[in-house]
Amino acid sequence: MEKLLSEIRNCTVCAEHLPLGPRPIVSAHPQSKIAIIGQAPGTKVHKTGVPWDDPSGKQLREWLGVTDEKFYDERLFALIPMGFCYPGKGKSGDLPPRPECAPLWHEPLLKQMPNLQLTILIGQYAQNYYLVDGMEKNLTETVRNYKNYLPHYFVLPHPSPRNRFWLSKNPWFGEEVLPELRQKINTILKP
Repeated sequence: MEKLLSEIRNCTVCAEHLPLGPRPIVSAHPQSKIAIIGQAPGTKVHKTGVPWDDPSGKQLREWLGVTDEKFYDERLFALIPMGFCYPGKGKSGDLPPRPECAPLWHEPLLKQMPNLQLTILIGQYAQNYYLVDGMEKNLTETVRNYKNYLPHYFVLPHPSPRNRFWLSKNPWFGEEVLPELRQKINTILKP
């Protein structure tokens, strides 16, 4: 695992496409119990090198009902983005994750974690990649039908502050989905 993580962190496959240069961000351990597969690091995470070290990460930890200490314990959570480096700015936010990363690194990384009990797919990029044809017509319907993907996957929207409108428009998410998510997390993390 250490050799693989070192290879990922030194990856330069798409360096010419990265406005801030390569800085692959990943956190995993052979004992990880839950994999969180998100989009790509933003500028703050690129700067600090700490996955989910931004307002989206704070919201995600709230959704999961876990402390920073638990969230950053690699034996509990593997933090794996679809694109390991900051992809750059687009018209309405960051660009999509670079397409080279997931096919190159995800399978070897996930094979090194035999204790995974749940994979949380955050946002459309992760859901498109892992659920392939199993997704509903859009992200809202996919999340609304989250039980269809259990027990292996739990699907979530992105916890970005930009999604406040989506959250207020879909109160069922906080009322139905988050309590079940927290229950699953608590069950898996029980000592």
